[in-house]
Amino acid sequence: QVQLVESGGGLVQAGGSLRLSCSASGSFFGINDMGWYRQAPGKQRELVATITRGGSTSYVDSVKGRFTISRDNGKNTVYLQMNNLKPEDTAIFYCFAYKFVSRQGTQVTVSS
Repeated sequence: QVQLVESGGGLVQAGGSLRLSCSASGSFFGINDMGWYRQAPGKQRELVATITRGGSTSYVDSVKGRFTISRDNGKNTVYLQMNNLKPEDTAIFYCFAYKFVSRQGTQVTVSS
């Protein structure tokens, strides 16, 4: 079982930046894929970014060039640096590690 705890959400104006963090704990030996989903009001959950243990990354088209995912394998922590935020980025962001997805999420609100 893996427990995931996020931090770093908040309210920011359009064009601003936020950095999300998510730490994984529990009984596991190495985690390959880690990343972030988001769910906006009235919309389906969307995969935002993924990073493998070796550092390979992938992004949904709408965030390419604005978001950067990274991780610290020693700390079992994944980060999402979000720059040039837009109102359409407003959502609850959930991190995941392997097949485990956080339950709480962190709210990101971007005002215009």
